[in-house]
Amino acid sequence: MTTSVINAITSVVAKDESGAGQVSEKISEAELVVMEALWEQSPQTASDVAERVARERDWSVQTVKTLLSRLMAKDAIAADQDGRRFLYRPLVQRDDYVAGESGRLVNRLFGGRVSPLVAQLAQQDQLTADDIAELEEILKGLKS
Repeated sequence: MTTSVINAITSVVAKDESGAGQVSEKISEAELVVMEALWEQSPQTASDVAERVARERDWSVQTVKTLLSRLMAKDAIAADQDGRRFLYRPLVQRDDYVAGESGRLVNRLFGGRVSPLVAQLAQQDQLTADDIAELEEILKGLKS
């Protein structure tokens, strides 16, 4: 299991119910690719984003602009005009997005309980000794 999964579990366990950092609608897989590019570096132009995502996808600049427009409508990103171009930046931090999505996953599949998720990962041999030690430290910190 990767550290990002441990971080997701941690954020669900220590979840803040304020709703801060939430997008107004679900982000699609394609939109998430664009968000990852913006989380990696911001602000960026649409051309910059298209160049960055070209490593994974063969998308035109127009496709990226469409995805950027959708993300703006979902309050996930903002665009600032810089001369004749727009610079895009995320309004939602990656950690906040992961926390929200993790919480929805746990609610939808595990009735809001984290322990069945961890049990599922353990049963599938997805937890390494380091993962278990990290989870134990997290739980110890939550108990104190």
